[in-house]
Amino acid sequence: MAARVILVCPSKGKNRPRNEEPATVLFKRPDSRGLKFVMIPSRSGFLLLGETMNPIASNSEAVQILSYPNKPDRIKQLDTFLSDRVKAVLVDHRAEDGLAFVRECRSGRRRYICKSFRVGVDPKYAMQPATAIILERNATGNVAIEEAAKQFELTEREQETVQLLLQGLTSKEIAGRMGISPNTVKAFLRLVMVKIGVSTRSGIVGRIAGLREEA
Repeated sequence: MAARVILVCPSKGKNRPRNEEPATVLFKRPDSRGLKFVMIPSRSGFLLLGETMNPIASNSEAVQILSYPNKPDRIKQLDTFLSDRVKAVLVDHRAEDGLAFVRECRSGRRRYICKSFRVGVDPKYAMQPATAIILERNATGNVAIEEAAKQFELTEREQETVQLLLQGLTSKEIAGRMGISPNTVKAFLRLVMVKIGVSTRSGIVGRIAGLREEA
């Protein structure tokens, strides 16, 4: 089952046309409990690609990541440029079974995690099957959370909770970001505490900070 992507317009919150900058990208994708929405902040790079890697939609962050060190406003035929950069930088040429994308890419000195999703698109804006690409800054803190996830077998939702906790958010604020209740957030944090062997929220932060120093 393909994911469904909704591009939200910054001004009116409606499904945006092709040429408008999205404030947020919403994914509706299947998981073990049915469909879930995944919100992608606009600070992450976003590309929606057609079958031939032609860009159906993109945000400014993705353009900046792929065009560095060039300035995007000086690039002629931007769609062609993005298509060529996707094929050169994001497509995994070592893959033997069909089209695949790399898990990490570089833009200057920065590293980005590359996540790809097969999506269904609104036929009002595109008739072809598409692939969504999310480019997230692979900062040291993210590396530490990934290491903690492997070492302590944290679930995806537990990782998300920890990531928001590291940003200094309260349980109520985390609940708002994740679309769950504050009590569920507290339950996730208790599970994380048990798994990593601490007894407080600050203990979680301290343990992740230790992994960050090792990363």
